[in-house]
Amino acid sequence: MKVNLIYGTDNGNTRSIAKKIAKRLPEAEVIHISKAKPDDFETCDLLILGSPTYGFGELSDDWITGIALLSAANLNGKTVALFGTGDQLNYPDTFADAMGILYEKAVERGANVVGHTETGGYDFDKSTAIRDGHFVGLVLDQDNQANKTEERIESWLGKLL
Repeated sequence: MKVNLIYGTDNGNTRSIAKKIAKRLPEAEVIHISKAKPDDFETCDLLILGSPTYGFGELSDDWITGIALLSAANLNGKTVALFGTGDQLNYPDTFADAMGILYEKAVERGANVVGHTETGGYDFDKSTAIRDGHFVGLVLDQDNQANKTEERIESWLGKLL
């Protein structure tokens, strides 16, 4: 199975997570959004998109520029999984909101988004990354719960694959 994992990052946390995920997926190609090409979104069996949430619910700077590539991609019927990083203690009202932005764009482009996860185990007030009581993908808080990252990645990948 060909997997393209496209991520954005400003300080490196999401890059680190992307590499951890890819290490468990031997066929995965890890691509920073600034280096992504239109075909990278369309020519794979599984597309994984990742972004940190910055400020008050925003995409990272590189995704703000790169969102045009996602907006132009034909994802009709494409299987897409999402992951995001956030800080539930300092930003409890916008926790993992960037993943919600990627979700909306992927669905708009015709994607079948898989890999929803439970919201339990986090302490936040609200998030636009929640649909039907679940996160739309894997949420990781490297600032406050880094000790849970490996277990959460393993569990999420077990569901995806």
